[in-house]
Amino acid sequence: MAFILASASPRRLDLLRQIGRAPDSVVPADIDETPAPGELPRGLVSRLAASKAEHVAQQLPDDVVLAADTVVACGRRILPKPADEAEAHRCLDLLSGRRHRVYGGISIRAPGGVVRNRVIVTQVTFTRLSHQECEAYISTAEWQGKAGGYAIQGRAAAFVKQLNGSYSNVVGLCLHATENLLKNLVPLNAPHDD
Repeated sequence: MAFILASASPRRLDLLRQIGRAPDSVVPADIDETPAPGELPRGLVSRLAASKAEHVAQQLPDDVVLAADTVVACGRRILPKPADEAEAHRCLDLLSGRRHRVYGGISIRAPGGVVRNRVIVTQVTFTRLSHQECEAYISTAEWQGKAGGYAIQGRAAAFVKQLNGSYSNVVGLCLHATENLLKNLVPLNAPHDD
Protein backbone atom coordinates (compact mmCIF):
# COMPACT_ATOMS: atom_id res chain seq x y z
CA MET A 1 0.00 0.00 0.00
CA ALA A 2 1.63 3.23 -1.19
CA PHE A 3 1.13 6.77 0.10
CA ILE A 4 0.14 9.13 -2.74
CA LEU A 5 0.10 12.92 -2.74
CA ALA A 6 -2.64 14.10 -5.11
CA SER A 7 -1.09 17.54 -5.60
CA ALA A 8 1.47 19.12 -7.91
CA SER A 9 2.37 21.70 -5.24
CA PRO A 10 6.09 21.59 -4.37
CA ARG A 11 5.23 23.37 -1.11
CA ARG A 12 2.94 20.53 0.03
CA LEU A 13 5.60 17.98 -0.83
CA ASP A 14 8.21 19.91 1.18
CA LEU A 15 5.83 20.24 4.13
CA LEU A 16 5.14 16.49 4.19
CA ARG A 17 8.86 15.75 4.05
CA GLN A 18 9.38 18.16 6.96
CA ILE A 19 7.28 15.92 9.26
CA GLY A 20 8.62 12.60 7.96
CA ARG A 21 5.63 11.88 5.73
CA ALA A 22 7.18 11.94 2.27
CA PRO A 23 4.80 10.29 -0.21
CA ASP A 24 5.82 7.31 -2.31
CA SER A 25 4.66 9.18 -5.38
CA VAL A 26 2.92 12.34 -6.56
CA VAL A 27 -0.16 12.01 -8.78
CA PRO A 28 -1.76 15.42 -9.35
CA ALA A 29 -5.54 15.44 -9.73
CA ASP A 30 -6.74 17.27 -12.81
CA ILE A 31 -10.18 18.59 -11.87
CA ASP A 32 -12.18 21.72 -12.59
CA GLU A 33 -11.55 24.12 -9.69
CA THR A 34 -14.15 26.72 -10.69
CA PRO A 35 -16.33 27.80 -7.74
CA ALA A 36 -20.02 26.99 -8.13
CA PRO A 37 -22.36 30.02 -8.21
CA GLY A 38 -22.76 31.29 -4.65
CA GLU A 39 -20.30 28.75 -3.23
CA LEU A 40 -18.65 29.95 -0.02
CA PRO A 41 -14.91 29.57 0.70
CA ARG A 42 -15.24 26.76 3.28
CA GLY A 43 -17.52 24.72 1.04
CA LEU A 44 -15.30 25.27 -1.99
CA VAL A 45 -12.07 24.19 -0.31
CA SER A 46 -13.75 21.14 1.21
CA ARG A 47 -15.28 20.11 -2.13
CA LEU A 48 -12.03 20.60 -4.07
CA ALA A 49 -9.88 18.61 -1.64
CA ALA A 50 -12.44 15.75 -1.55
CA SER A 51 -12.82 15.75 -5.35
CA LYS A 52 -9.05 15.58 -5.85
CA ALA A 53 -8.69 12.72 -3.38
CA GLU A 54 -11.59 10.81 -4.93
CA HIS A 55 -10.30 11.36 -8.46
CA VAL A 56 -6.88 9.86 -7.68
CA ALA A 57 -8.23 7.16 -5.35
CA GLN A 58 -10.38 5.82 -8.20
CA GLN A 59 -7.17 5.23 -10.18
CA LEU A 60 -5.26 3.83 -7.17
CA PRO A 61 -7.84 2.10 -4.92
CA ASP A 62 -5.24 0.07 -2.99
CA ASP A 63 -3.25 3.12 -1.84
CA VAL A 64 -3.62 5.93 0.70
CA VAL A 65 -4.32 9.19 -1.15
CA LEU A 66 -3.87 12.64 0.40
CA ALA A 67 -5.28 15.68 -1.39
CA ALA A 68 -5.41 19.30 -0.31
CA ASP A 69 -6.57 22.67 -1.50
CA THR A 70 -6.12 26.26 -0.34
CA VAL A 71 -8.60 29.12 -0.71
CA VAL A 72 -7.90 32.72 0.30
CA ALA A 73 -10.94 34.87 1.01
CA CYS A 74 -11.84 38.37 2.15
CA GLY A 75 -15.25 37.91 3.71
CA ARG A 76 -17.20 35.80 1.22
CA ARG A 77 -15.06 36.93 -1.70
CA ILE A 78 -12.77 34.16 -2.96
CA LEU A 79 -9.47 35.44 -4.30
CA PRO A 80 -8.02 33.77 -7.41
CA LYS A 81 -4.63 32.42 -8.26
CA PRO A 82 -3.78 35.50 -10.34
CA ALA A 83 -3.45 34.94 -14.06
CA ASP A 84 -1.33 38.05 -14.60
CA GLU A 85 0.34 41.00 -12.84
CA ALA A 86 -2.82 43.14 -12.98
CA GLU A 87 -4.83 40.48 -11.17
CA ALA A 88 -2.01 40.00 -8.62
CA HIS A 89 -2.12 43.75 -7.99
CA ARG A 90 -5.88 43.62 -7.41
CA CYS A 91 -5.39 40.84 -4.85
CA LEU A 92 -2.72 42.75 -2.95
CA ASP A 93 -4.80 45.94 -3.04
CA LEU A 94 -7.73 44.04 -1.53
CA LEU A 95 -5.56 42.40 1.17
CA SER A 96 -3.71 45.61 2.07
CA GLY A 97 -4.45 46.72 5.64
CA ARG A 98 -7.13 44.05 6.07
CA ARG A 99 -7.72 40.74 7.74
CA HIS A 100 -8.46 37.76 5.52
CA ARG A 101 -8.90 34.04 5.95
CA VAL A 102 -6.96 31.17 4.45
CA TYR A 103 -9.01 27.98 4.20
CA GLY A 104 -7.11 24.71 3.93
CA GLY A 105 -8.98 21.60 2.85
CA ILE A 106 -7.45 18.17 3.48
CA SER A 107 -8.95 14.90 2.25
CA ILE A 108 -7.69 11.35 2.63
CA ARG A 109 -8.94 8.18 0.95
CA ALA A 110 -7.64 4.76 2.00
CA PRO A 111 -8.54 1.13 1.28
CA GLY A 112 -11.55 -0.22 3.11
CA GLY A 113 -13.66 2.86 2.49
CA VAL A 114 -11.67 5.09 4.84
CA VAL A 115 -12.49 8.76 4.22
CA ARG A 116 -11.06 11.57 6.35
CA ASN A 117 -11.81 15.24 5.64
CA ARG A 118 -10.90 18.43 7.45
CA VAL A 119 -11.02 22.19 6.86
CA ILE A 120 -8.59 24.45 8.72
CA VAL A 121 -9.00 28.23 8.86
CA THR A 122 -6.19 30.70 9.55
CA GLN A 123 -6.73 34.44 9.94
CA VAL A 124 -4.03 36.66 8.45
CA THR A 125 -3.82 40.44 8.78
CA PHE A 126 -1.73 42.40 6.30
CA THR A 127 -0.19 45.77 7.02
CA ARG A 128 -1.19 48.62 4.71
CA LEU A 129 0.87 48.27 1.53
CA SER A 130 2.14 51.18 -0.53
CA HIS A 131 1.95 51.13 -4.32
CA GLN A 132 5.76 50.73 -4.38
CA GLU A 133 5.62 47.72 -2.03
CA CYS A 134 3.01 46.04 -4.23
CA GLU A 135 5.04 46.74 -7.38
CA ALA A 136 8.24 45.41 -5.79
CA TYR A 137 6.49 42.23 -4.67
CA ILE A 138 4.83 41.64 -8.02
CA SER A 139 8.21 42.02 -9.75
CA THR A 140 9.47 38.95 -7.80
CA ALA A 141 6.86 36.72 -9.51
CA GLU A 142 6.30 34.91 -6.17
CA TRP A 143 2.57 35.49 -6.65
CA GLN A 144 2.39 33.13 -9.61
CA GLY A 145 0.35 30.02 -8.87
CA LYS A 146 -0.49 31.20 -5.34
CA ALA A 147 -4.01 31.53 -3.96
CA GLY A 148 -4.60 35.19 -3.15
CA GLY A 149 -1.48 36.20 -5.06
CA TYR A 150 1.10 35.84 -2.30
CA ALA A 151 3.46 33.34 -0.69
CA ILE A 152 3.75 33.79 3.09
CA GLN A 153 6.95 31.73 3.10
CA GLY A 154 8.58 34.27 0.79
CA ARG A 155 8.86 38.04 0.75
CA ALA A 156 5.19 38.50 1.61
CA ALA A 157 6.08 37.43 5.17
CA ALA A 158 7.02 41.08 5.71
CA PHE A 159 3.39 42.07 5.01
CA VAL A 160 1.93 39.90 7.79
CA LYS A 161 1.01 42.01 10.79
CA GLN A 162 -0.81 39.22 12.63
CA LEU A 163 -1.54 35.54 12.13
CA ASN A 164 -4.07 33.49 14.12
CA GLY A 165 -3.97 29.77 13.45
CA SER A 166 -1.73 27.45 11.48
CA TYR A 167 1.19 29.01 9.60
CA SER A 168 1.72 25.83 7.55
CA ASN A 169 -1.93 26.02 6.47
CA VAL A 170 -1.17 29.36 4.80
CA VAL A 171 1.88 27.82 3.09
CA GLY A 172 -0.36 25.05 1.71
CA LEU A 173 -0.98 22.25 4.21
CA CYS A 174 -1.75 22.34 7.94
CA LEU A 175 0.83 19.92 9.32
CA HIS A 176 -0.86 19.36 12.69
CA ALA A 177 -4.16 18.36 11.07
CA THR A 178 -2.42 16.29 8.40
CA GLU A 179 -0.42 14.35 10.98
CA ASN A 180 -3.59 13.57 12.96
CA LEU A 181 -5.43 12.44 9.81
CA LEU A 182 -2.55 10.18 8.68
CA LYS A 183 -2.05 8.45 12.04
CA ASN A 184 -2.57 4.70 11.82
CA LEU A 185 -2.74 4.91 8.01
CA VAL A 186 0.78 5.78 6.89
CA PRO A 187 4.02 4.90 8.70
CA LEU A 188 6.55 7.64 9.33
CA ASN A 189 9.51 7.72 6.92
CA ALA A 190 12.68 6.20 8.28
CA PRO A 191 15.26 8.87 9.19
CA HIS A 192 18.28 9.01 6.93
CA ASP A 193 21.57 10.86 6.77
CA ASP A 194 21.97 13.36 3.95
